Amino acid sequence: MIMQEMRLLLVDDEEDFRQTIARRLIKRGLLPEEASTGEECLSILEKKPMDVVVLDVKMPGMNGIEVLHHIKTKFPRTEVILLTGHATTQDGVEGIKSGAFDYLSKPIELEHLFRKIKQAHEKVCREEEKIRDAEFREKMEQQMIATERLASLGTLAAGIAHEINNPLAIINESVGWMNLLLKREEAADIPFRCDLKRALDKIEKSIVRARKITHQLLGFVGKDDFALTEVSLAELVDEALLLVSREAMNKEIEIVRDIDASLQTIWSDPYRLRQVLVNILTNAVHATGPEGRVRIIVEDMDQEVLLKVRDTGEGIPKENLDKIFEPFFTTKNPGQGTGLGLYVSRGIIERLGGRIDVKSELGNGTTFCVRLPKKNRTDEVQTQIGRDDLMDKINKYQ
Repeated sequence: MIMQEMRLLLVDDEEDFRQTIARRLIKRGLLPEEASTGEECLSILEKKPMDVVVLDVKMPGMNGIEVLHHIKTKFPRTEVILLTGHATTQDGVEGIKSGAFDYLSKPIELEHLFRKIKQAHEKVCREEEKIRDAEFREKMEQQMIATERLASLGTLAAGIAHEINNPLAIINESVGWMNLLLKREEAADIPFRCDLKRALDKIEKSIVRARKITHQLLGFVGKDDFALTEVSLAELVDEALLLVSREAMNKEIEIVRDIDASLQTIWSDPYRLRQVLVNILTNAVHATGPEGRVRIIVEDMDQEVLLKVRDTGEGIPKENLDKIFEPFFTTKNPGQGTGLGLYVSRGIIERLGGRIDVKSELGNGTTFCVRLPKKNRTDEVQTQIGRDDLMDKINKYQ
């Protein structure tokens, strides 16, 4: 933070003294605000946070020590430098015990005050940096935990999918054989033939659904089927919109397409990106009520592209936001969703070197944000770089 951005407040009831100090500090590049009483000081702090307060101890009404107690209680990140008279050094000592950064005796030497203000400001900056580091570390640790958990779940789910595929194939063959038997002339008169046929149809539909789930799981953990090439994101968006347009039309949902005209092709996997786009757009249409609106925005962000899908639906409850990318999590009715769409989509985007986030507010809709690099590398390299980078960042703060 540069000095001109420092938020400084001078508090002194001696107007001539305060204004003289302010003018001399302005010449040194600072832009102090002024208050003539403790009450005015606290009123300003309520409206605008300050980094450093230079506070006279002896003031009518609320004295400096009282003001200091209020500041440290309500604005603990603000540093306070006390100004005391020769006869009130004890006040300064008491102020230090109460949390003041330092105290200076009047008459003050301006250069001394200027250095103390700089030192107090540097302390504020260091504390803010610590807070940002702590927040960043917590965020990275949460991301790592979520990544490891999803990776474990993905491996487990894919293993189960492999084990399920074999019995599914046997069941499917058996159903096909029984359908052939029912079509024979000698089977025309067997009791409950129509009921048997309906039961076999249900089994076939269930097999298709189960296969869809297992294929999604295997597609998520598959390593060799990404095909990177030049992709027109605008064309992919149009193709995906075409697939969801009928349902949107039936619900009278307005689709708004807002794509940066200057965006050129990117280097990615068109098949996988189409899968993600269709999934997100389908979710948006499902979440949006009649006569609502779904807006898709694509922005050129220099080294990457930002794709947003924003709906006017009812939004996602806060307690579900951290769960929507987990496998098999769904709020749809049984049979209407597998709970794998967003799980698979996030896996695809991350393997393409991008990331996907969601913001939502109940009653105000949901926005999915997908960031993709314009020039991609192999998914293995991207994955390793991302993991190593994340580990380096976490280890840095251990």
